[in-house]
Amino acid sequence: MDKGRESLTDVRSKELFEAAKRHIPGGVNSPVRAFGSVGRTPRFIASAKGDRITDVDGNEMIDYVCSWGPGILGHAHPRVIEKVKEACGYGLTYGAPTEKEVCLAKLISELVPSMEVNRLVSSGTEAVMSAIRTARGYTKRDKIIKFKGCYHGHWDGLLVKAGSAALTTSVPDSAGVPADYTKHTLVALYNNKESVEKLFHENPKDIAAVIVEPVAANMGVVLPEPGFLGFLREITREYGALLIFDEVITGFRLALGGAQEYFGILPDLTTLGKIVGGGMPIGAYGGRREIMRMVSPDGPVYQAGTLSGNPIATTAGIETLLILKEDPLIYKRLEKKAERIAEAAREAAGGKACVNQIGSLLSVFFTEREVKDYEGAVSSDTARYAEYFGYLLERGIYTAPAQFEAMFLSDAHTDEDIEKTCRAIRQYFTS
Repeated sequence: MDKGRESLTDVRSKELFEAAKRHIPGGVNSPVRAFGSVGRTPRFIASAKGDRITDVDGNEMIDYVCSWGPGILGHAHPRVIEKVKEACGYGLTYGAPTEKEVCLAKLISELVPSMEVNRLVSSGTEAVMSAIRTARGYTKRDKIIKFKGCYHGHWDGLLVKAGSAALTTSVPDSAGVPADYTKHTLVALYNNKESVEKLFHENPKDIAAVIVEPVAANMGVVLPEPGFLGFLREITREYGALLIFDEVITGFRLALGGAQEYFGILPDLTTLGKIVGGGMPIGAYGGRREIMRMVSPDGPVYQAGTLSGNPIATTAGIETLLILKEDPLIYKRLEKKAERIAEAAREAAGGKACVNQIGSLLSVFFTEREVKDYEGAVSSDTARYAEYFGYLLERGIYTAPAQFEAMFLSDAHTDEDIEKTCRAIRQYFTS
């Protein structure tokens, strides 16, 4: 047996995957879960607690996926679980206003001041879709700018040169999206000011908004170059367009106030998801009062949802945000953990890999290039990543089953977890 290797079986996961493929497209309800780009059978999870997940075969693994971001506190935090159980006793959904919606909206506005007025929805995709519609309604313009490799959910209008799992499937942009839906979507290059300037020069009065992941996390983690976000803030103001920060991933993760607090750049509109629901399905979008007053029933921009503001999801979100608010040191702890893993990988790789890290997000790219844009990200050797993923998985370490996804840290990860992970990474690069 290899040093550090554990005996992990996948018999039951294989059985469930075969059964799932008969009833669910590809056997999964979100493409990256299929493990297609790493050539393995997906692990079907039975339970999760703290820093660990346990699959149906009884394998317990250190979890660095954290449900793709929401698990910043770790799984099944006792305070959150207690509040959710209590809330379930009063009913699961009403389709009517609740006090908890008001509490969560006020808390969001307090923690993310640019979101003066906000609307709750059921997912990050829905938040982005609604924010774009609001920007178009407010500016009375049709075109938007997005960045190659940035993923903003599976909405038709933004599924153009997208990141996330779209980068590791055979069709980078989705079939079933009419050309008319995307003709108003202009694509710029992340960290490339000239590409943005060119689009504004060519469409000076037509661009409603620029939407950006302030830290790109769906082509792997790619940090904004110094001055890039500030440039976007300036050029949108110059041309009368809105700046939208997609903080579905970075919101409440880089800092309590998200990437906009971390970098000191305030957008006009912000979209949230993941952490804001504490592990329950939820999203939110919001911004300046005069912009958000365009949204129905105040204004002409229509958006609605039966489960928006669901009382169970708002309960989980409120308690999660309160825990984060009460512990100002959590973000320093998270960053130190991520830095330890990043430094171990850089040292062990010896220039054969690029490791990008910010806060509690990180990615290992199997390329000798510096990864600061889409082209750098896709230069990574995905076959080597698949090997790396398998090596860690066989040692009880569960990371993103795709090169172009982020690794997430949680407050539940212990020093022992981090040391075991660093040791396994060193062994991989030196074996």
